[in-house]
Amino acid sequence: MTSSALAQVPAEVEACRLSGLTALKERSPSIEHLTFDMESLAISKANTRVEDTPIRMVIMGEAYLQREKSDKPNRFVCLVSDKGKVVLTFFTEQ
Repeated sequence: MTSSALAQVPAEVEACRLSGLTALKERSPSIEHLTFDMESLAISKANTRVEDTPIRMVIMGEAYLQREKSDKPNRFVCLVSDKGKVVLTFFTEQ
């Protein structure tokens, strides 16, 4: 990606990546890297709630987990609340 394209990516995307990496490392310490396929991202502003928690952005796409045996993409969804706080990052298993 060019530097101008990277500048247009919301900070919430990086927050989702870091939150997701932390959660994945808790279950599988061998995971060292999490990369989002920037071309696959669907980023949608939202104005909804999950119970009492406001959801302001939903981010979906493909992610690559660097593991010893697998380099297949996983689908993910990330819910972002007020002030860019990540509420949930969920990865599919493949």
